[in-house]
Amino acid sequence: MKDLFGKAILDYQTNNNPEDLITATSISEADEMSVAYLFRDFKAMPKIEQEALGLARGKVLDVGCGAGSHSLYLQKEKGLDVTAIDISANAIEACKLRGINNALVKDVMELEDEKFDTILLLMNGAGMCGRLNKIADFLQQIKSLLAKGGQVLLDSSDIIYMFDEDEDGGKWIPTDTTYYGEVVFNVSYKGENETPFNWMYIDYNTLQNAAHANGLDCDLILKGKHYDYLAKLSVK
Repeated sequence: MKDLFGKAILDYQTNNNPEDLITATSISEADEMSVAYLFRDFKAMPKIEQEALGLARGKVLDVGCGAGSHSLYLQKEKGLDVTAIDISANAIEACKLRGINNALVKDVMELEDEKFDTILLLMNGAGMCGRLNKIADFLQQIKSLLAKGGQVLLDSSDIIYMFDEDEDGGKWIPTDTTYYGEVVFNVSYKGENETPFNWMYIDYNTLQNAAHANGLDCDLILKGKHYDYLAKLSVK
């Protein structure tokens, strides 16, 4: 991976002529994304993210923290002990420059011997496992990091709306995917192309079934305006 997302984040933080990211998926056309959006403050965040940050408590793990906007709010405004992790070294460098006390280049699947009261998987964070057949291992790892009485706060979207309907009202789902929420992401920045990577948008019912199968309760906290939602996972 060239870490183009991280390069864009660090360019913005250091005022190094940042440009828009170009993102596309296997089911959507290329679209421009302003890097500034990743640096949004609490007031500019979607209601779902605001709700999640309001529920955050205790020792917090922010998984896939990106530019660290969620961690920064929890650390500065709520005074919480936050650990921000991301596989992007450039993003973590930006987080440190922004003043996040504990920012680490780390894959959550490699984290061990630590417990957290709140684990954040925001901006479709559960999708980082890439494919539905990997969700069990992913949830088991997240579960192992929860302190007694801990919670996982995650948001995602049901992207069924992106597929065409047939005459009977059903959806035309490509036959080359196991689950319709699985996509391949392509990212470009400053003329460079990132290595395509797998991502997943998981609908609430599928998440709930996966959670229950892995010993977790799943509660719907908030529905968004466009097929998105916030859910809370906790140990049964």
